[in-house]
Amino acid sequence: MLSAKSAEVVEATLPVVGAAIGDITSRFYDRLFATHPDLLRDLFNRGNQANGTQRQALAGSIAAFASALLADPDQRPDAMLARIAHKHVSVGIADDQYQVVHEHLFAAIVEVLGEAVTPDVAAAWDEVYWLMANALMAVEARLRVEAAAGGDPADLWRPYTVVTRYQETETVTSYLVRPADGRPVPASRPGQYVSVRTELPDGAHQIRQYSLSGGADGALRFSVKREPGGEVSGHLHDHLATGDTVELAPPLGDVFLAEGDGPVLLASAGIGNTPMIAMLDHLATTGSTRQVVSVHGDRDQLSHAFRADLEQLTAKLPNATAHVFYEQPLGEWPADRTGLVDLSTVTVPAGTTAYLCGPLPFLRAVRGQLLEAGVPARDIHYEVFGPDLWLGV
Repeated sequence: MLSAKSAEVVEATLPVVGAAIGDITSRFYDRLFATHPDLLRDLFNRGNQANGTQRQALAGSIAAFASALLADPDQRPDAMLARIAHKHVSVGIADDQYQVVHEHLFAAIVEVLGEAVTPDVAAAWDEVYWLMANALMAVEARLRVEAAAGGDPADLWRPYTVVTRYQETETVTSYLVRPADGRPVPASRPGQYVSVRTELPDGAHQIRQYSLSGGADGALRFSVKREPGGEVSGHLHDHLATGDTVELAPPLGDVFLAEGDGPVLLASAGIGNTPMIAMLDHLATTGSTRQVVSVHGDRDQLSHAFRADLEQLTAKLPNATAHVFYEQPLGEWPADRTGLVDLSTVTVPAGTTAYLCGPLPFLRAVRGQLLEAGVPARDIHYEVFGPDLWLGV
């Protein structure tokens, strides 16, 4: 994939580029949004731009891709590309935007590194960029066709009517929605998410991803946690009511429950249990006899969304157990289930495939505990809400 000449140049310059990548991505986004303010207004997550997480994610993905090419020039890091491609399709990234990104990214590289960007250096990193971009465009084209399910792959947005809304906890609301255009509900896999596009008071159309937490015949259910300062989550909580119309893109996401009969461990923290509830619901609905271990961590019983769902779905499965940890439990609670999630107190069956969802500190801790328990890294899959700052792990 990466030519020998370029590989040599990239390997020599990766430490310099890596050290400056944060400054490069910051300059890149400043240039991009100055020239194309509509992208910040209607495509990029303004919250993630403001807190810097999107910039960190871009920097991490570029460095991880370059490092992967150097480690194995003949192999493409498909797992990393798939995750990015699903997110791109979910928000409507188009092929022509890769050229726009290239223009401003390489201008930012020159601004930051100056004379160090010789023609050979520029050519080598140009090769890296287009290897990544062309691979993503190919994956995204296939995903758009699959997601369109016979519709227009160029426009995946559809109107949905809110059938009802449920107040799961003080900060979590679930919405049951049905297609307003009369077409069938798109296919989904347990663990995937939908993108929701909403118009805010300033006229901006912001997009957020929310995991599917279940559904009903001809309907989808997604759940939203009101985040402090979250302009979209707050708007949905305050204004999206039964009978309203909302725009959704088809279900996407590269982390979903794989078919099989081996043991499964579902580990989550906080609102990270939404995809896990969808997986449990699928297992119960299909009458699965797989051994299922659910592990969830939360602040207390009142903040634990889908607490009743977890109990009911676990009871429906013949070979399932649930282990809930509360940091500050209300009333009596087992001492070995008080505090942060600790898998050393949970039996992890041999041959387990694990699915994780929650904040990064939780993911790091639980992944480490699973590795110590003997679960191979290839069998540990994770989903993180927001920009993936863990690419390459």
